[in-house]
Amino acid sequence: MSRKVQFLASPGGRLQGVVRVPGDKSISHRSIMLGSLAEGITRVSGFLEGEDSLATLRAFRAMGVEIDGPQDGRVTIRGVGMSGLKAPGGPLDLGNSGTSMRLMSGLLAGQGLDVTLVGDRSLSGRPMKRVTEPLATMGAQIETAEGGTAPLHIRPVAGLEGMHYEMPIASAQVKSCLLLAGMYAKGETCVTEPAPTRDHTERMLQGFGYEVRRAGNRVCLRGGGSLQACDIDVPADISSAAFFLVGASIAPGSDLLLEHVGMNPTRDGVINILRLMGADIEVSNAREVGGEPVADLRVRSAPLKGIRIPQNQVPLAIDEFPVLFIAAACAQGETVLTGAEELRVKESDRIQVMADGLGALGVDARPTADGILIRGGGIGGGRVDSHGDHRTAMAFSMAALRASGDIVIDDCANVDTSFPRFVELASRVGSQLVSRHV
Repeated sequence: MSRKVQFLASPGGRLQGVVRVPGDKSISHRSIMLGSLAEGITRVSGFLEGEDSLATLRAFRAMGVEIDGPQDGRVTIRGVGMSGLKAPGGPLDLGNSGTSMRLMSGLLAGQGLDVTLVGDRSLSGRPMKRVTEPLATMGAQIETAEGGTAPLHIRPVAGLEGMHYEMPIASAQVKSCLLLAGMYAKGETCVTEPAPTRDHTERMLQGFGYEVRRAGNRVCLRGGGSLQACDIDVPADISSAAFFLVGASIAPGSDLLLEHVGMNPTRDGVINILRLMGADIEVSNAREVGGEPVADLRVRSAPLKGIRIPQNQVPLAIDEFPVLFIAAACAQGETVLTGAEELRVKESDRIQVMADGLGALGVDARPTADGILIRGGGIGGGRVDSHGDHRTAMAFSMAALRASGDIVIDDCANVDTSFPRFVELASRVGSQLVSRHV
């Protein structure tokens, strides 16, 4: 029987120094996918060596792509072209990675291959109809388990038809899935989103030489194009930087510099929300690397105040809300989040899991159908269950910087999916955090 990973976060400490968090997970996934389908050799630096990104890498190796690395964040991909993938010898295990499963279902739907995508228990409970149903409209044949979940069995079809799709809920994964399928479809595929979502797929497609047209909240491409290999320098993941942005904001005496952070305007909601709460975040050395904006972020401790989170910032910070809830718990007054029902179908039901954990630490946190109400004040010690959700585990690790007692966090093994060596890095800059097997 395997032992579980538990974090022990002791109170106190302040965050100081200079740090570069691991590479962006979204961009790491896409570099493998598009590099594999490109003509020529793609070289990637800054690749995130976390379990999710490695699951994507292993899947493309299993389909005949020659990939060297990762070695110190460097990966070399010898692309096989748009139609060079081979059917794998068995199911492709994507572990805990919803991004891998949703994007690859689109990428593989029109390839004429017989492929089954499987995942761990958490991934196998996450909704997949949001991609399989629009793909079926394009002509794909994908069988799901009862309830529309994984495993996904993708069957060969003669071809896909382009379509114009209006997304009912803003989701970068659904948008990306349909655009990747659209490369293999006849005619034009357009996706209209109700609110802006991350645009890494569109940016990277253009970087690989595939024409993408954007107008307002609509993005279109035509099938039948090709991808040309290019070099990719993956910026540090703003979702990983978010833990330290909040930690340094709430821990008195903190002064931390985060280097080379991805500043994509579809991902910067965490900075905007923290600034509205009163955070002291300074952006410097702004530049563009491989089509993606990056910058250095200096954050110093500051008194935070509760706010009503603007609706237009919700999609731009959807992955950062667990740690933003910790900021809210340390703020003066009330913080209200609405319009974030997407949080209920992440690696865990993040609204309920965070509310339960905050409640266990003595924080007044009241979940709603599409958000939460948090009354700031003191954070006590206690024991919380992350339910295997990496972002929840890391969020509660930062809470200890302002807690009155030890915080024990259960079920933390999945932190390695997005942030390898998180405990080591957090400890190096001043957090009182240890990991242990129980």
